[in-house]
Amino acid sequence: MNTIETIVITGATGQLGRLVIAELQRLAPQARLVGLVRNPTAAQDLALRGVELRTADYEDAAALRTALAGVDKVLLISSSQVGRRAAQHRNVIDAARAAGVKLLAYTSLLRADTSPLALAAEHRATEEYLRASGLPFVLLRNGWYSENYAGNAAAAVQHGAVLGAARDGRIASAARADYAAAAAVVLASDARGQAGKVYELAGDDAYTLAQLATEIAKQSGKPVVYKDLPEHDYSAALQGIGLPVAFADLYAESDAKAADGALYDGGRQLSRLIGRPTTPVAASIARALAA
Repeated sequence: MNTIETIVITGATGQLGRLVIAELQRLAPQARLVGLVRNPTAAQDLALRGVELRTADYEDAAALRTALAGVDKVLLISSSQVGRRAAQHRNVIDAARAAGVKLLAYTSLLRADTSPLALAAEHRATEEYLRASGLPFVLLRNGWYSENYAGNAAAAVQHGAVLGAARDGRIASAARADYAAAAAVVLASDARGQAGKVYELAGDDAYTLAQLATEIAKQSGKPVVYKDLPEHDYSAALQGIGLPVAFADLYAESDAKAADGALYDGGRQLSRLIGRPTTPVAASIARALAA
């Protein structure tokens, strides 16, 4: 960038938001970074790294307008509140439009326009609203995070099994840090060159859950197998370990749709965008087992 730009990262204290900020500080050290947070007390480490903190909630349209005043670019990290996300995202988009931002980047879902996943509905609604808004925007359609599976590696070792409903569906996941790097590259680039682009982002390599179980067994030295369940039974198993019914159902449905390719993409747009191979799932498993 040739001039100092102000870049807002929503959800700045979340796992993805923190990684994006770290990448932006490396790629665009001259940029003025603003973290949008609900609780500034939980973001003091960001403030110590030179990030300006502004307080706003996705539900608070007035606070969002104040927080986004005078900014050049916005990264809208999708809300985690399933069922309320579309309305929350509209508030951010309206505030960005009022501020006249040069570019809004939105973390959507892989092939959101055609995805059979129930999770895709609110992403589609947000994308449609963005297109109608007149804002310059770019869609970061993120695939599955490797951490979604690798995070359960220790439990798989303990119980000797990876549970799922994906049959032999191939999953092209990438590490959260890979998706953060992609967002940072886009935000550090000239807005005019990014506006209107749609990135289908997924890992370079795909695997089945049986192969995931084999890798966990290899790294742990313990027997781990993949146990495929009907979607309803997998949801019940997830509820049994404490997931709320709605989230268990969504997770199980996503897994089941993976059997038909919903979590696979072979385009390698992510590695091209970040200029390096995506993180192998084996590395994510190793990190999880070492934690």
